Amino acid sequence: MSPSTKAGRAPKDDDGRMSLGSHLIELRNRAMIAAGAVLVAAVVGWFLQPYVWDALSAPIHAMAKSHHAQINYPNLTAAFDLRMQLSIYIGIIISSPVWLYEIFAFLTPGLTGKEKRYIFGFFFSAIPLFLGGCVFGWYVTPHIVTLFASFAPSNDATILNASDYFTFVLKLVLAVGVAFVTPVFIVLLNMIGILKAQAILKAWRWAILGSILFAALATPSTDVVSMMILAVPLIILYFAAAGFAWVHDKRKADAEAKLDAEFAA
Repeated sequence: MSPSTKAGRAPKDDDGRMSLGSHLIELRNRAMIAAGAVLVAAVVGWFLQPYVWDALSAPIHAMAKSHHAQINYPNLTAAFDLRMQLSIYIGIIISSPVWLYEIFAFLTPGLTGKEKRYIFGFFFSAIPLFLGGCVFGWYVTPHIVTLFASFAPSNDATILNASDYFTFVLKLVLAVGVAFVTPVFIVLLNMIGILKAQAILKAWRWAILGSILFAALATPSTDVVSMMILAVPLIILYFAAAGFAWVHDKRKADAEAKLDAEFAA
């Protein structure tokens, strides 16, 4: 097997370029690898599911001591369906190193040989950022659940559909995880040449506003500290990405200027 066909890479022509069909084949191969990793991790998630569900439902059980709240399974298969869904979500998180790598590897053809050295730095920074974002999402979840449940009158019962509650909590956790890893993709898009540092810096006001709004939605409470705990890291990561992009663009411009000077001489 030639090097170009390894690890899901589609073959190249004599000029080292890939056709649209080859790109689609590579995308399919890498998607299958990512899906296989999620499936295998979901099997592990099946056995971890009881412990994760106990942790996810803890805020409801805590509220039950002072407020009428409980999780409800509306039909006979609801508990089984919930366990299947939760196993898949756990699989997505556990297999994040694999599918993040496949995403980065698919984008690397746009990088030069020298720039490909940074792919490992992107990869190994994306994993802790994604998992760290999930931890942040997990941290703010009890505050959100308590806030929304508090709107119910004290004499009434809050009966939550298990599937709806699960979907709400897990989507929040994954959304925060993706938000944390977004700056890494911004840098990668800059290195490919799709996004310039100037455009990133020009959008700094929107980035700050978006980070604050996201944090406000993720932590909809009167606790400003919790909101800032989430917003500040997002803003810092954005400007860090802008800084890396600026350095890259400057080095690229200097290299091109030097090459033009040598050619003119």
